[in-house]
Amino acid sequence: MPDLLIELFSEEIPARMQARAAEDLKKLVTNGLVEAGLTYAGAAAFSTPRRLTLALEGLLDKSPTVREERKGPRIDAPEKAIEGFLRGAGVSRDQLEERDDKKGKVFFAVIEKPGRPASEIVAEVLENTIRNFPWPKSMRWGTGSLRWVRPLHSILCILTNDAGEADIVPMDVDGIQAGNMTEGHRFMGAGRFPVSGFDDYAAKLKRDHVILDAHERADHIWHDATNQAFASGLDVVEDKGLLAEVAGLVEWPVVLMGEIGAEFLDLPPEVLQTSMKEHQKFFSVKNPKTGRIERFVTVANRETSDHGATILAGNQKVLSARLSDAKFFWENDLREARAGMTRWTEQLKNVTFHNRLGTQAARIDRIAALAREIAPALQVEPDLAEQAAKVAKADLSSEMVYEFPELQGLMGRYYAQAAGLPSEVAAACEDHYSPLGPSDDVPAAAVSQVVALADKIDTLTGFWAIDEKPTGSKDPFALRRAALGVIRIVLAGDIRANLDQFIDSQLLKHKINLHREGANEGEIEALEETLDEIADHGVFGAAFRAVLDKFDDREDTPETGEGSLLRTVGDAVPDLSTDLLAFLHDRLKVYLRDEGLRHDVIDACLGMPGNDDLTLLVKRAHALGGFLKTDDGENLLQGFKRANNILIQAEEKDGVEYSFGADVKFAETDAEKALFAALDKAETVITPAMQAEDFEAAMTGMAGLRAPIDAFFEAVQVNSDNDVVRRNRLNLLARIRQICLGVADLSRVEG
Repeated sequence: MPDLLIELFSEEIPARMQARAAEDLKKLVTNGLVEAGLTYAGAAAFSTPRRLTLALEGLLDKSPTVREERKGPRIDAPEKAIEGFLRGAGVSRDQLEERDDKKGKVFFAVIEKPGRPASEIVAEVLENTIRNFPWPKSMRWGTGSLRWVRPLHSILCILTNDAGEADIVPMDVDGIQAGNMTEGHRFMGAGRFPVSGFDDYAAKLKRDHVILDAHERADHIWHDATNQAFASGLDVVEDKGLLAEVAGLVEWPVVLMGEIGAEFLDLPPEVLQTSMKEHQKFFSVKNPKTGRIERFVTVANRETSDHGATILAGNQKVLSARLSDAKFFWENDLREARAGMTRWTEQLKNVTFHNRLGTQAARIDRIAALAREIAPALQVEPDLAEQAAKVAKADLSSEMVYEFPELQGLMGRYYAQAAGLPSEVAAACEDHYSPLGPSDDVPAAAVSQVVALADKIDTLTGFWAIDEKPTGSKDPFALRRAALGVIRIVLAGDIRANLDQFIDSQLLKHKINLHREGANEGEIEALEETLDEIADHGVFGAAFRAVLDKFDDREDTPETGEGSLLRTVGDAVPDLSTDLLAFLHDRLKVYLRDEGLRHDVIDACLGMPGNDDLTLLVKRAHALGGFLKTDDGENLLQGFKRANNILIQAEEKDGVEYSFGADVKFAETDAEKALFAALDKAETVITPAMQAEDFEAAMTGMAGLRAPIDAFFEAVQVNSDNDVVRRNRLNLLARIRQICLGVADLSRVEG
């Protein structure tokens, strides 16, 4: 079985595209070969800045012969039908066989396709791969029609047999003929050379100063960088993304460590690190004792006679210019911060957040007001929460964040500290954006949590108010991430809060702003009074109706008929609120499912009152999930479902609801009497446990019902001929349903 080696040699491929391109080459070629009948034992793909390489082991030397039998029309079918069958099968009349079938004699065509040599199939598959390669961006050059990420210079494609003899796969792509030649390093290589197989290829490349494996280049860079830093008593700041990128910029990495000018050492380490990474692709080297960034590591693509001294000198010159800019920004921003950051917040009035949701300044005002509302739930002083929210995004106007947007929040912390603001406010400036993803840390401080929740809830309600919700896989405003952020902050902080009232309040604020222009002043006043009602009652529908009732008695009551602002908002916001809460619940189900909670268990708890208190909801779900894993829980669920099904059927048949009136004096059997006693006992445990939110105790109380319910169904026929006894037993089942549904909606649990 031969081995296949492919190399596509070009000008420099962007580092960010290399790993994906290598995998695409492997996938497209191997899929094409397998579809054509060529299987293989193993495949490996590699990339360097100037080449994509694919090596296959144990490839079949030809595709297998395929024999196919195809049934045709009856032998007495019309001639045109027979001719059509012959054309489709690609055979002549004398190649057909006559065979007996249920419907009589029919024609059969036996089609045999001989195998094709591997070289023919490889040439066909590789040309198709090259011409249709999925580069994110590609270009044409010269007069040809071929597109590639950068001009393609040569194609190496050889099949090596077991004896080590290599044959070139004959192919031509826009004048580029395949061969067995490649070349090494652009500067240190000795020119083009032939190869006979993968091992020969990799060895000759390394001899010619090319490390083929990107992981090997990355390991080499990290090893040399950390060794050089260690020798100076320093540490390299780990950055896996930068390491992978730099490994894609060089074929022969040469690690050099240089010094940062003393005038820049007092810059915040994050500023130094970001500036060096973004502009120069340098690694930062810090002093572990002080945390200061004191040196940098750069990776050259060649060895020099002066051991990199000239390269380092040039890099340090460019770095000094870059860091001079950063220092200028930093010093200017510090002066502005010490002046109170008021000019920055004023400038945000000219920055649009969204064309329908207003400016960043208006958004900050909404977030600050919401932070005041949320603060008591986290035992935070409302004034402190409002202060933190007011300055949390001020750094968006700073010169440093304008230059390095990824430093937003972090620079806000530095500037808040420089302004002499409380430490909690400074921390909130940095932490309120978190968590940015499922693996990102959640803010730990209460003030940061308040501002983060206010920020995310305002974002969600704003885009819900303008009907810009996520659809399918599209989520341009990262609303799923914001919802998950709310969930993680609430659960990590064990926060007890009814989110519904905050959602209602913020939705109404957005609707007021959206309709303020040209609206009746009385209507705006009514809506703003509704905000106070929501703060008191937390339910938009009831609050809105209360305000409408008050305004009905006033002489200046605005029109509330069809089409009025009051009626429009009153109809829209409750539905939006319900929909947004359902969206949060959907994200919560995904989050809890990853923690091992079944979706139907979560649904059972979502059906209970107070489902906008996520901490309470999850606590109930964990208790129910644990209970249903026990024998008592599983059997009680079956007993509940049996009782519920009997009740539903009886209520539909009789046209009445059996929900009260069960009396032990009508009990005829010991099993009935025992169930009455068990239900009485369970209620004395479950009711106070639910009031105390002690769900484990409530589940324990429910567990005590398992045996008497089982015994009841084994010994008692519910649908007795005696109507009085039947009604009493159905009402007894209703007590089972009522007690169980008071803990969780078990009707939603599968089983």
